[in-house]
Amino acid sequence: MIKFSDIKIGDYVRAEFDGQTWEGEVTRLNGDEKQVEVTTEVQPFWFETDKLHPIPLDEDALTKLGFHKHLNDDGSVKYMKGSFRLVTPAPGDFSHFEMWYREDRRHNPNVHYVHQLQNHYLEMTKIHLTDAPM
Repeated sequence: MIKFSDIKIGDYVRAEFDGQTWEGEVTRLNGDEKQVEVTTEVQPFWFETDKLHPIPLDEDALTKLGFHKHLNDDGSVKYMKGSFRLVTPAPGDFSHFEMWYREDRRHNPNVHYVHQLQNHYLEMTKIHLTDAPM
């Protein structure tokens, strides 16, 4: 489950209905009812927050978001999208990392899921992180 206050329009989440799960994009929020509209490959549909699940942050997720990977000499991995950078200590280790955009550097932010990365990216760049190419 994702807390309603952590969700922003444009975030990517997994939505569950009738035992099936779809990945989709948050397209509208209803603060009065604490409901979230998620547009999936099927159609837009409203969900309660207990039916929304985060997408784990991993290399596949970053690749889908258009990040490019660079292996550093010290074994760390740098992921780049435009001027935004994210560095993990080792391949596949997303337990802690550093990210920066221009002068804004964040060490070990509490980011474990795609929507959390999207929200940090938005705060730092003032542009929402999507899978659209730059």
